[in-house]
Amino acid sequence: MIEAKNMLQAIQQSIEKTDMELKKEEVSTVQSVSAGTAIVSGLENAQMDELLQFPHNVSGMVQTLNRQSVGVVFLDDPQKIKAGDRVVRTGRVSDVPVSENLLGRVINPLGEPLDGKGAYTYEERRPLEVEAVPIMDRAPVDMPLQTGIKAVDAFTPIGRGQRELILGDRQTGKTAIALDTIINQKNSDVISIYCAIGQRNAAVASVIADLQKYDVMDKTIVVSASADDEAGMQYIAPYAATTIGEYFMQRGYDVLVVYDDLTNHARAYRQMSLLLRRPPGREAFPGDIFYIHSRLLERATHLRPEAGGGSLTALPIVSTEAGNISAYIPTNIISITDGQIYLSAQMFQKGLMPAIDTGKSVSRVGGDAQLPAYKSVVGPLKLFYAQFEELESFTKFGTQLDKETQQRIARGQAVRAVLQQRRYALLTAAEQIAIFAATNNGMFDGLDAEQTNHVQEVILQVLHSRFKKLIHAVDKRHKISDADMNNMIQTFRSVLQGEE
Repeated sequence: MIEAKNMLQAIQQSIEKTDMELKKEEVSTVQSVSAGTAIVSGLENAQMDELLQFPHNVSGMVQTLNRQSVGVVFLDDPQKIKAGDRVVRTGRVSDVPVSENLLGRVINPLGEPLDGKGAYTYEERRPLEVEAVPIMDRAPVDMPLQTGIKAVDAFTPIGRGQRELILGDRQTGKTAIALDTIINQKNSDVISIYCAIGQRNAAVASVIADLQKYDVMDKTIVVSASADDEAGMQYIAPYAATTIGEYFMQRGYDVLVVYDDLTNHARAYRQMSLLLRRPPGREAFPGDIFYIHSRLLERATHLRPEAGGGSLTALPIVSTEAGNISAYIPTNIISITDGQIYLSAQMFQKGLMPAIDTGKSVSRVGGDAQLPAYKSVVGPLKLFYAQFEELESFTKFGTQLDKETQQRIARGQAVRAVLQQRRYALLTAAEQIAIFAATNNGMFDGLDAEQTNHVQEVILQVLHSRFKKLIHAVDKRHKISDADMNNMIQTFRSVLQGEE
């Protein structure tokens, strides 16, 4: 007993001695400062992603571990930091507060309010970097995430738990599609998170104004790291948004996260890496740029009921230059995601809105989540429209066309006109089904843009006044019988002919 007691005392003394030695190493000094990064000597026990406290209430995050020093990226303005300043370890990795009280708020990636509404209470803080959900805890993507945009819901449908990339040149409507998707969740049970990375403050303010105007801000969280923020803050922004989304997902909610955009995120990471003297690779990006995006987007999933049953849908946005989708960052993220919505600058310049190039856009898993009634209507349309685009490009050579080919061209042009849609003019699944069913039956053939819009308005009025049971059946994921569909089409025809 005496030997055991002495041994216990010796162990306790050893632990206390070790703790004292660690505490002595908690404080060190800045060795050098350079453009948002710093080299700090000592801190042998510092860990990756740990937060360090600098003078003037400036925080930094460990990003490089060397034998004699650590590389740090600042999360606050480091202008007052200089060599020789005191640095203190916090003992905790970068994290963000999570709570339902975040709904309706605008915060930075550290959870600090940016909307002037004051502090909020939260349940816990969660680390920004966590492992993705194991495969065995994941469920198939089987529920649609309706965007309200005909061209997306018909040709590149998105399922809850999917990763669908939105890419295209600047000013082609990428953010508009993501924002319309958030607004379309107003009457659904989906919680939305908009993550602004390297955007102008005016652009973020415009997004927030739109969310408030269409009354969806109360179920949306905005995480913003603007272009004025440090590269380190822009780097952690999407991880913070994902951590918040996972909190809701694990409680059974369906969550939509928009990353706007990952091109700025990659540039911020490149800046950090070069300043910390990491080896540059293709286009000067570090070699692990693919890995940082893959470990982010891999966290989007649909959970099994035993694991919570929620889902996290990711809509990353990427900017291209001159439509070059084979550039380094675009092609990287294309290979990570489950499909892409490509916006064409040429279509945008022609006024075809949304400027979605259906030939280069694809959804690899969203089709499994489409509503049964939607599949039966859109399935033939997708194949027909793809053939029409090939046929149209062939007819540009001036070949004489037979009557059947002329009819196919007219029908294809009608489909293209129907796919055009103004911003914020979002449609429910039942409304889209009615319009596409009418399209399949030639009710838009030969009409100009004004006539097409008029016919669509009439169809929607008739649908809501006479086919409420059909709308309810679509919402309940029921398949519509051929008899009910034919009855609806005949009613549309008779009403339109009566007007004429």
